[in-house]
Amino acid sequence: MFLLPNIRYTGTALIALAACFSSTTSASEMFASDSPWMLGDWGGTRSELLEKGYDFTLGYTGEMGSNLHGGYDHDRTARYSDQFTFGSHLDLEKILGWQDTELQLTITERHGDNISNDRISDPRVGGFTSAQEVWGRGETWRLTQMWIRQKYFDGALDVKFGRFGEGEDFNSFPCDFQNLAFCGSQVGNWVGGIWYNWPVSQWALRVRYNINDALYAQVGVFEQNPSNLESGNGFKLSGSGTQGAVMPIELVWSPRVNGLKGEYRAGYYYSNAKAQDVLKDSNGQPAAISGATYRSSSSKHGLWIGAQQQVTSLATDQSRGLSLFANATMHDKKTNAIDNYVQAGLVYKGPFDARAKDDIGFALARVHVNPAYRKNARLANQAAGLDDYDNPGFLPVQDTEYSAELYYGIHLADWLTVRPNLQYIRHPGGVSQVDDALIGGLKIQSTF
Repeated sequence: MFLLPNIRYTGTALIALAACFSSTTSASEMFASDSPWMLGDWGGTRSELLEKGYDFTLGYTGEMGSNLHGGYDHDRTARYSDQFTFGSHLDLEKILGWQDTELQLTITERHGDNISNDRISDPRVGGFTSAQEVWGRGETWRLTQMWIRQKYFDGALDVKFGRFGEGEDFNSFPCDFQNLAFCGSQVGNWVGGIWYNWPVSQWALRVRYNINDALYAQVGVFEQNPSNLESGNGFKLSGSGTQGAVMPIELVWSPRVNGLKGEYRAGYYYSNAKAQDVLKDSNGQPAAISGATYRSSSSKHGLWIGAQQQVTSLATDQSRGLSLFANATMHDKKTNAIDNYVQAGLVYKGPFDARAKDDIGFALARVHVNPAYRKNARLANQAAGLDDYDNPGFLPVQDTEYSAELYYGIHLADWLTVRPNLQYIRHPGGVSQVDDALIGGLKIQSTF
């Protein structure tokens, strides 16, 4: 039996309906399809505020996921998760006369459930990817951004300080896909215990130097404080609980190939906080067998590379055309469950003349488990005398998870895009005993 979830999408459905009848509405009015805001220009007030340096936004992202076939639990259902974003961006040069200075303040609220947690993946170990990327880090309100940014030497030096996440500047990647393996900074997905992506923030400093118009280098220092992940600490500003710092460095090249935009990233991160070994104790023996505490390492590190390149366009509109992308991350085998990840895909914008702002996306990803982590699970089962996967106490052995997603983005208005999608996950959570899963999804992105 297919069950509809109890979700908050009635208002969004009305928004979509309104968009269908808004083609003749002035861009400054509510529900106008060519307005960037659903609520319009507030009688010109928004544009006036923008001219004075004040930009206020309210965004909404909602995602539905349904297990159409396979997975850990074949009982079909649907889950919905969403996020509200309340943002303020202030141009302090216009407001206070501070040259090349801006301030960002953003608060987010997440809510809902994820189909991956118990229907797609074995809940004893969980999954690696998530069919609903907007779910995660607790159903709570958070201070997601509170930073000030200033440029020096005619923009050559760019300094940003305050509270924000690593993925905002480092290993950055768009988030149009619904599966987490194709959305946002991937380092944060595979070392999430130390690298905190949106909506979590921490005290941080990022310094960027623009070598030329197409090339810049940047370095950052981010507070590594696991207490920031707790739901009750969404507005925590103190440094209590800090264990160390994550220090990423990255080189970003943004060339134009035959006049088409591209972006290429290569980076490295280092954490100076202690990290637990995934297999051995302090004597170099498997901790699952000895029963001793897992030994700790004095640091943790990894690297990433990424590429995005538009390869075709229309002579009349360069925003339309085919773009290719690929990303890969590699991580410390001593301390991290995932040792490497690769992903690749394509996006075609403006597939039809009548739908010039629609887009189609397809991507594939592979998440690979560290062999030492896998060995530890086998030894834990051996020590417990368990060899039956169906035994509740058995620890499933994880290996490699594969994901794919195909979506079509329907641009209903400049403030509303709806992306129905299909996802396929082979060996969810890297557990071969779990049936391959087919997931139906729907992603809604709107700006009020």
